[in-house]
Amino acid sequence: MRDKARSLPARTSTALAAAISLLGAGAGFGITALIPASGHDPGTGARSAAVGAASVLPGSSQLTSASLPLAAAQRGAGAPTVAPLHGLLQADLMVVASASLPAGVLAKIRKLPGVTSAQSIEAAKIKVNGKFTAMLGVSPSTFRGYAPKKTAESNQLWQSVAAGGISVSYTMGENEKLPLGGTVTVNGAKQEKLRVGGYGTVGIEGIDAVVSDQVARSLGMPAGNAIVISAPKANLADLTAAVKKLLPKGAAAEPLMSQVKAGVTSGQASAAGVAAGAVDNTSATLSRAEDLTFLNSALSRQGLPYVWGAAGPKSFDCSGLVQWALAQAGIRMPRVAADQARTGPAVPVNQLQAGDLLFFHTDPTDPGYISHVAIYLGGGKMLQAPETGENVEVVPAATGSSEYAGAVRVDPALAAQLAGSI
Repeated sequence: MRDKARSLPARTSTALAAAISLLGAGAGFGITALIPASGHDPGTGARSAAVGAASVLPGSSQLTSASLPLAAAQRGAGAPTVAPLHGLLQADLMVVASASLPAGVLAKIRKLPGVTSAQSIEAAKIKVNGKFTAMLGVSPSTFRGYAPKKTAESNQLWQSVAAGGISVSYTMGENEKLPLGGTVTVNGAKQEKLRVGGYGTVGIEGIDAVVSDQVARSLGMPAGNAIVISAPKANLADLTAAVKKLLPKGAAAEPLMSQVKAGVTSGQASAAGVAAGAVDNTSATLSRAEDLTFLNSALSRQGLPYVWGAAGPKSFDCSGLVQWALAQAGIRMPRVAADQARTGPAVPVNQLQAGDLLFFHTDPTDPGYISHVAIYLGGGKMLQAPETGENVEVVPAATGSSEYAGAVRVDPALAAQLAGSI
């Protein structure tokens, strides 16, 4: 039996960052800590504007193609200087506690075998425009290297954060209709108005807002209650166990990358995000009865609203619809599209069957990341929960789109294994 293998990309785990629960609201203000729980997928529809020479970000008419694929509002005069990017870091593991971590924990983690970098940050759920949002407080100069390449490279975005603004994920910006250069109301220890300085995926699944550590603390976020760790060559199970021994009771340490168990081939967990192994007659698939239940359940949700982060039964985001419908057939499925893309072998377009999952790249701030999923119905049609303001719908299968990433045929055992590992 083979050793465990790490699967890429790094933003596939929902165990900590996309899987967020409330630890009890702070006294009188809208802020809670992050701990592992059930996740969400802020996925956008496959019909979002493609990134190209003439593209304009939807809802952001002041932006032109020169702003793509990452948009940032112009910073004001006198904004602090942010240190240049000195290379990218893989975010492999994250520690979160409900209060500030004890002095010395960070230094001890940095000395663990395999750790190449570790940084203290703040992490909490905090109300932005009335909705709890997973937020990080960071030092822009040093944290930027943990973000995806295009986000990391945007000097304007990190300068806007250093100047006291807020950067939100592309998906949050689109779905919540947040104008670049406009303001949002943040309810922390006191209510503050923060300028939206950029759209930029932070690279940790489920984190949808970033502010400076100074702003985080002014909002009442516990100082230094989280640590992000880069350890690209470490065995994450071993490292996680070692980190947990250093933490106080109640603190969590979870991988930000999936750990695929023995028996899963490298083709089934590919760096491209969509499973690479070709489907064949030996591939495990849903039974006919399971497939029919899955499809009928999904089709029964037509006309219900897309709600960012919802997983049914009356509203859905894209991967929430897939997870809910498969659950009706007794199939356990990971929560987010990027993980669902690795739950079976790849299927060429000319071999698609009803029940296969179609995946798309829809986030221009991280164009290699899978951020949308739809269900193939056969006959060139697909079912999807598209985006805010729209309903679950049947549309032509967008397999010819520049955003199309590929398709997989769900292997129930692999899906359950991945759901259990994250």
